[in-house]
Amino acid sequence: MADFFAAALGEVDRAPDPPRAFCEVFRNVFPVSGAAVSTLGEVMGSETLAASSTQAARLDELQFDLGEGPCWDAMTTGKPVLQPDIAGSGRTRWPSFSDSLASEGVSSVFAFPLGVGPLRFGAIDLYSIDRVLLDDTQTRHATAMADVVSRHVLRRAIASVGIEPDDSGSAFSRRLVHQATGMVLAQINVSADDALLVIEGHAFAAGRPMMEVAQEIIGGRLRFSRRAGRIEVDR
Repeated sequence: MADFFAAALGEVDRAPDPPRAFCEVFRNVFPVSGAAVSTLGEVMGSETLAASSTQAARLDELQFDLGEGPCWDAMTTGKPVLQPDIAGSGRTRWPSFSDSLASEGVSSVFAFPLGVGPLRFGAIDLYSIDRVLLDDTQTRHATAMADVVSRHVLRRAIASVGIEPDDSGSAFSRRLVHQATGMVLAQINVSADDALLVIEGHAFAAGRPMMEVAQEIIGGRLRFSRRAGRIEVDR
């Protein structure tokens, strides 16, 4: 077991950039169905850096949109968040997030904070379709692996200071939401905060992720306009 973990830790440390390999290592080591690596909050912004699948990315996106979930708690507390029963006790902790997972078939979620010293800037989320538990040894191993990923993410952020990110090919980029916010701002002549609120409200009412709504706005398939003092949807 110790040799297997040491090999996994070395694999994480040697992972290339972009860090998709991080997710695969976590999936191979722990009894989970998916993994995602994300930055959160004001330090680096909220962004999915890598995900093992579209579902893993979507579950991260839900937490971004709702502002609640294990990734936020892990980053805020600096401690692992272990929730083997998201439909049971998880509903009390994160009611909106848990309700949104009802159609995803996810039973267990775990999150490990990303940070270096006092600086906290993200989390690694692990999801399982089956209900599973992580024991103390697995939790320690996942925490150690998250520490290695933290250094990678921080070095990556420092190296990119002053460089315009080229994430046009990233399916996870939150820059799409920022771009869509600017377009809505121009369409209905409101502030940036109110334009973002319009997108959030439409996504919530339609039961869809903000990223998906943003893509429609950018693609011209969804527009907003003012009519008789009301904000209406044009398609």
